[in-house]
Amino acid sequence: MMTGKFKVAAALLLALLASGCATQQKPHDYTEFRAARPASILVLPPVNSSSEVIAPYGMLSQATLPLAESGYYVIPVALAAETFRQNGLDNAPEIHQLPVQKLRQIFGADAALYIDVTTYGTAYQVIKSETVVSADAKLIDLRSGKLLWEGSATASSAEQQQNSGGGLVGILLSAVLNQIISTSTDASYKMAGLTSARLLRAGGQNGLLHGPRSPQYQKD
Repeated sequence: MMTGKFKVAAALLLALLASGCATQQKPHDYTEFRAARPASILVLPPVNSSSEVIAPYGMLSQATLPLAESGYYVIPVALAAETFRQNGLDNAPEIHQLPVQKLRQIFGADAALYIDVTTYGTAYQVIKSETVVSADAKLIDLRSGKLLWEGSATASSAEQQQNSGGGLVGILLSAVLNQIISTSTDASYKMAGLTSARLLRAGGQNGLLHGPRSPQYQKD
């Protein structure tokens, strides 16, 4: 028979295992994506849910590369932005509400990428300074209006920072210096690039499928 202590330990172990299973990421259903197989993507101006005005520009300027490297033709973002402006549209939320048939008619793209920047910037928190960029994205088929894929990604400067010691004064000084450097060099832009790569480069867990210009096309 199990002792009382052993029963408690076993119960805790089962609880931890159940918790771990509950937090595992649910596999994405690629049925619609594989059926649609888009070859070209229109990246819409990102919606900004963060407190930084420049957040959409930091993300938009770095969204094309990972998509192109994944095998897709991407409508030039400058061309898309100018087209929207000529039609009196320069507000991202309004653009995101446009009918998919209209976007298809104007740009001829197979799919549109909708990005929402949820976090962007550097925060000073007493003993540390951290730059974080987070974003959500959805890929919508412009021919049918169906959701093909959705995902989220985050990048943080804390991933690369290491505490070099020096006591409390040293930690505080390091935090202040990191804040100054991050602000003066726009560290958020670098993190936005990393977030874009994690979010939009094909091949990752629950990530985009490779496009027709990639050697990995129809192999994932």
